[in-house]
Amino acid sequence: MKLGSRDGELVELRPVRYQFPAGTRGDWDANWLIVRGSARTADGRAWSFEDPCLTTWEARSFGAWLRGVVSGAVAPLLFDGGDGEGLETFTEPNLALSLAARTDEEATIRVHLSLEARPRWLPDDEGVDVFGYFLAVQVPLAELARAADDWDEELVPFPER
Repeated sequence: MKLGSRDGELVELRPVRYQFPAGTRGDWDANWLIVRGSARTADGRAWSFEDPCLTTWEARSFGAWLRGVVSGAVAPLLFDGGDGEGLETFTEPNLALSLAARTDEEATIRVHLSLEARPRWLPDDEGVDVFGYFLAVQVPLAELARAADDWDEELVPFPER
């Protein structure tokens, strides 16, 4: 899945494998996915990461959240830092999502990146709001719908076990 803004901000996320390939059905650990991500700021600074940061069911809710933005079911959130209340969060706080704004044509999605997913040039996370660093990606709704479809397609090889 790829989300890019006219200003050059870009976030790409892709599930690449189970963390534990030989996982046992019904075991929580069997459902952890390694997600490969890359990001670029508007000023061209780029980084990448690869980390087990979503479970299979969280990955599916990620796609559902994107579709909720497209349909208008997700409301914009005034985000001023804090504990992440109102964000779409997951067990591991590496990734989170929030909607900054939405019109009939486009949405501005905040992709919050922390811990192993954050840029290495930022100071250590200790004492810093874990959801405080994000890229705000302005995306046409049609492109966001395609990104949700792409994400769901990339999840096909990773059913819940």
